[in-house]
Amino acid sequence: MRGCLAALTMVSALLLSPAVRAEKVHAEVLQDGLDHPWSLAFLPDNQGMLITERSGQLRRWQAGAGLSEPIGGVPEVWAQRQGGLLDVVLAPDFSSSRRVWLSYTVAGQDGRAGAAVGYGRLSEDHRQLSDFREVLRQQGLSTGANLGTRLAFDRSGHLFIAFGDNFQAEKAQDLSALQGKIVRLNADGSVPADNPLATKAGARPEIWSWGMRNPQGLALNPASGEIWESEHGPRGGDEVNIPHRGNNYGWPLATWGVDYSGEKVPGSKGGRVAGTEQPVWYW
Repeated sequence: MRGCLAALTMVSALLLSPAVRAEKVHAEVLQDGLDHPWSLAFLPDNQGMLITERSGQLRRWQAGAGLSEPIGGVPEVWAQRQGGLLDVVLAPDFSSSRRVWLSYTVAGQDGRAGAAVGYGRLSEDHRQLSDFREVLRQQGLSTGANLGTRLAFDRSGHLFIAFGDNFQAEKAQDLSALQGKIVRLNADGSVPADNPLATKAGARPEIWSWGMRNPQGLALNPASGEIWESEHGPRGGDEVNIPHRGNNYGWPLATWGVDYSGEKVPGSKGGRVAGTEQPVWYW
């Protein structure tokens, strides 16, 4: 499958209309020929954007110049199923640090892989990532499903990372594992001292909240300054959450979805379970 970068333009009146008519939405193809484009990050000063291709390439696209050759210095990735080169975000101080964060999957044992996160310094000519450093890697391995690995910075400069359960639902409630967790780090990759489990014996200190299934959306709400998360549920049970400090969002104990077979999710106790948080919205 090949992908494209497109621009959508709408008249402002459509934003006020309860019913948007498809014929009033115009799509313009800016770039085609991309190989499973997964994420993009806008560069400052009209320098274009960085685009990840899941098969392992990081490229720059700029209006008038088009798509670059692959940027050098990107770590080798395990590109199978949902795995590969995934998210890309710029550090809040990118203008001075030139730091670019990536999430990706790396090969492990027996044909499995783990999700990893790291950063490098982007050269001024946008052709090379130097001094790439892997900061965090899941120890449990996956067959390439429910990886998550979205990245977002808050206004304080903390990096949030959304890790999926790797199709191992019970891991989402295991505080010694990173599967099914929202992780919070300092801008340099260190662990904040005020993380909720930073001093809890047997728990991963990076964890901010837990009980997620397959988080594929993570973003800063510009109005409230809170981090919002969206995740793929099983059959139904997709959710939008606001992951607050030290909260359990339920998976797989609490879910509004069912298993792919139509049966109850193994271990589920229903949609509402004491000690777990309800989603902002589910469908």
